[in-house]
This record gives sequence, C-alpha cells and structure tokens, in this order.
Amino acid sequence: MSTLPNRRQFLRTGLSTLALGALSSRAQDGAVPSFPPARVITKGPGFHWFGYYDKFQFDPTNRFVLSNKVSFEHRSPTGDDVIEVGMVDLEENDKWIPLGKSRAWNWQQGCMLQWIPGTESKIIWNDREKDRYVSHILDVKTGDKQTLPSPIYSVSPNGREAVSCDFARVADCRPGYGYAGLSDRYFDDMAPEGSGVTHVDLETGAEKLIVTHKQLAATGEVMQNTPTSKHHAYHLLVGPDGKRFIMLHRWTQPKGGHLTRLITAAMDGSDLRIIIPNGFASHFIWRDATHILSQAKGWLGNDKPGNFLFEDRDSGIVAEIGKDVLDSGGHFSYLHNNEWILNDTYPKGVRRIQTPHLYHIKSNRRMDLGHFPSPRDYTGEWRVDSHPRSSRDERWVCIDSPHGDQGRQLHLIDIQGLMS
Repeated sequence: MSTLPNRRQFLRTGLSTLALGALSSRAQDGAVPSFPPARVITKGPGFHWFGYYDKFQFDPTNRFVLSNKVSFEHRSPTGDDVIEVGMVDLEENDKWIPLGKSRAWNWQQGCMLQWIPGTESKIIWNDREKDRYVSHILDVKTGDKQTLPSPIYSVSPNGREAVSCDFARVADCRPGYGYAGLSDRYFDDMAPEGSGVTHVDLETGAEKLIVTHKQLAATGEVMQNTPTSKHHAYHLLVGPDGKRFIMLHRWTQPKGGHLTRLITAAMDGSDLRIIIPNGFASHFIWRDATHILSQAKGWLGNDKPGNFLFEDRDSGIVAEIGKDVLDSGGHFSYLHNNEWILNDTYPKGVRRIQTPHLYHIKSNRRMDLGHFPSPRDYTGEWRVDSHPRSSRDERWVCIDSPHGDQGRQLHLIDIQGLMS
C-alpha cells in the first residue's frame, strides 16, 4: 500500500478547519492559540460520526477510518430510521466506502461499529432484524459476511468474544444509549432476573446471560434504591488482557436522573467487584489489566467531579489524576505507554467550545489540540461529543464535531511529534 498523506500535504489540503477555530478563539492574553493541523475527512450529503472513544476506529494500517452516516439530525432515532456504515480511505482523497446498514443505533455510540481486535480487515456492528437485535461481522477485503443472533457492546482483545447488554431496557432507562424498535420485555420489573449483561461468542454466536439486573440490585449497598428505581447495566468495556470487564450499574431516581456504581467482573460474570460504590461514577478507561481511570467524586477529600485512578478491587482508590488540569468531564484513553492521556471537554463558554487535549501525567502538563464550537442546536440526546480516538500508531486523532457548516462530521488532527 502507499503511505498516508505526509504532513505537508495534510497542511495544504485541510488546515482550514482548525485554523479558523484558532483565529476566532483567542487565549486570555490575546495571543492566537497554536494548534496542530486538522481537516474534515467526511462531507455531505449526509452527516457522519463514529461515537464512543473506547473502540478501534482505525484499521491496523491506519488507512481506513470507520464512520456512521445518517440523513438527518436534531431528533431521536425511531425504529424506522436506517443509517449507513462505511469507512473513509485516507489514501484516496478521503473517499467514502459504504459497507452496510443498521437499524439499531443511537447518537452517542452509533451501532457499536468497530474493527475486531486481532484481525486485519474484519469489522462488526449492531443491527435489528425483525424482532431481535443482531450483529454483523464483515471482512472488508473479501466481502464475507456473518450475522450473529445477538448484539455486542464491547469486544475482547482476543477478537473471539464480547459482552453485551439489554439495549431495549437501556433505551427505556437512559434515552440516547439504547436502541429504538423493540420494547423492554421487563418494563414493569424494576430489577428483572431475565435480563442484564450477556457473554457473546463471536465464533459460534452463542449468547449467555452472565449478570442479571436482579443480581446487581442485590449486590452490596445500593444507596437510595427506591421501589420505583429501574436497574440497568451498560457502558461495558473488556480489560486489556481480556480477563475482566467493567460495567456501569445504574438505577433511576424518583425525581429524575440516576445513581451509578462502577463494577468489574470476570468474563463469565463471576467475581463481582464494586470499584466505585458511592453512586457517582461516569466515564472510565482501563489503564492496564489491574487499574481503572474513572470520573467520580467524593474521593480523597474532593467533593467535586475529578479523574481518579482505582485498583480493580472493592473501593480500590489510588490517586487523583490531573486535578484542575485534565478536564474532569471528558472522554479519555491512554496513549504512549500510558504516559499520556487523550481527553476532551463538553461545550464551554458562550461559543460552546469543545477542546480535545493531551495530558502528560508525569509533568502535569496539558496540550490543547483545537477549539471546536458546537452550535446550540446540538444539545441533549443528539449532542455531538467529540469522543477523541487515536489511530493505532498514535499519529492521528479523530473526533466528531458539528464545527463548520456541514453538521456533524469527522475531523482528523495530526499529533505527530507532540508526545515525543
């Protein structure tokens, strides 16, 4: 294969996106911020986004970038709405290559589209066929396609198994993260025994319920658990050694909102460990097989939200990371042998600026990668979180952003040399 565009080509063809953002967003001292070059790699007709930050968007060669494509914005999906899944070829002038369709998707996480770890050319995504959610595995080189009788959420690094959740129940309890099209079978049951987290064999398609909602509601202390609290589990992530996975156990509150515990388990659902028991847990990532970085509050004397490192054990608090420097509301991942963290922000200020950034742990230094305004139309369920994702070689960062005049699109940032 030919090589990706070099830095000079990148600057020549696509600097405008971030350059304009920099010129219109001045630092407090009046100086124009200096950001790395960036460009938009998708365009209309249609709107493009990838979704969450914890899965492979780039193929092993870093040439092909996966994306969802939709024809509308600014409303909730219905069971009749179909999106296209495809990929951008960075070596062929950002050519869009359609790969399939999905009827099981949401604005925040798409249809779980991702490259399967350990493979060169296989992708997986969720769909709906008649009265059930399914997943498709496609080899983009050969065109071979396999459909599994269950959806997936997080794929193991071994590429042979995954964990999943009850997307219909999540749609009821947490709009914007489940799928439209099917109703919750246990709508009137606050903590059903028949649904929860499942294990999926990607080779045979076999699915097994391994942690039930009833089990979660009865494990440990569940604070402010009322008779009307609906329990649900989602935000699943398999660890880097494939032995355990994270889940968020959430239960609704009578006046709205929810409380959250961060729990880990073995891949068969055994050995539950309540890492964050106090009801306040949010975005997280595995640092390694035994440590988790998570947003939480109420730890180490800090009552405000912060980023805390936990050991994979009950209440395994270790340290607060990047206090007052690393944004405490973003979506993060580790880079460069766990020396750096890639993160972002929610919209801030009058211009609703979103700022993806790199954070060097040892020196407590933050490096902003750009300012991306998010128009006020992008709020609530159909907001566009930037969800920064790194290429496999850590050369590029791709984000979702509505910055510009074409709605939500993929933006590519060149971070070559910034972590050296």
